[in-house]
Amino acid sequence: MKKARDVVVKTKQIVKKHKADKSSLIAVLQDIQEAFNYLPKEALKTAAKALNLPFSRMYEAATFYTAFSLKPRGENIVKVCTGTACHVRGASALQDKFERTLCIKPGEMTPDGKFSLETVNCVGACALGPVVVINAEYHGQMTMNKVDKIIDKIKQGGAQ
Repeated sequence: MKKARDVVVKTKQIVKKHKADKSSLIAVLQDIQEAFNYLPKEALKTAAKALNLPFSRMYEAATFYTAFSLKPRGENIVKVCTGTACHVRGASALQDKFERTLCIKPGEMTPDGKFSLETVNCVGACALGPVVVINAEYHGQMTMNKVDKIIDKIKQGGAQ
């Protein structure tokens, strides 16, 4: 976890990059999340002050969009698509497999901070279903065997 001072400094840099423009609220939140992998409360407070917005406005935006997380997330974020096309092609079984392999439920992070597991309603790649997105990489036509291979590769320090 980052120190509060580091969070404040980095957040101020992000707001400055956006010229402290209130209309950049979502872009600021996206950049904060990219920097810390979630939205730390201290970052939200710092950004609100720098953008001259009430904290409640920052919190409202941060909680409205499901793409944002207020909880710390793992280094590698595994998103299992549970949309209709993926569901009928076995997404539930894949989700169970990830849960067993990582020993976490959706919304949780592994104790070592390496992985978070999330479910998403649709990733827009229905023809490739079932789809799992790890970080920004899409893995289509996912199978049980592919789950183990991908997780092992990441654990060994390789790209997914």
